[in-house]
Amino acid sequence: MRKLNSSNSQNRLQMITNCPLTSSLILINGRWKMIILWQINGGIIRFGELRRAIPLITEKMLTDQLRELERDGFVERVVYPEVPPRVEYSLTPLAQSLMPILEQLLNWGEQNQAIERVKQHYSGGG
Repeated sequence: MRKLNSSNSQNRLQMITNCPLTSSLILINGRWKMIILWQINGGIIRFGELRRAIPLITEKMLTDQLRELERDGFVERVVYPEVPPRVEYSLTPLAQSLMPILEQLLNWGEQNQAIERVKQHYSGGG
C-alpha cells in the first residue's frame, strides 16, 4: 500500500493531473482496450461478435474492459429487454475522435516493424 503523502505519490499525482499525455494514456491503458475500440470502430457490435473477433481475450476480461471503456466515456452500451438479452456496443464521439490516432499508431507499428521488435524482446533476443 502506498503512502498518500509520499513524494513518489505526490509526483505521480502531479503528473497524472497536469500532463494530458499521461492522462490520455491512463484512460486507454489496458492490454485489450485499444483492440476492443478498434473492433467496435466498424459500427454497432454485439458482445458475442466482439468475443469472436478477439479470440484470446477471456469473457471476464472483455466484460471488465468494456465496463471501464463505458465508465470513461468511450463506449456506449445498449441493453435490449429480450430473452436472451441482447447487448450492443458502439463508440461514443470521444472514442471516434481517437480512431485516427489509433490508425496512425497502427501505421507506425507497420513501418517500424513493431511485431518483430516485440517478438525479439519477449524471446530473449534483445
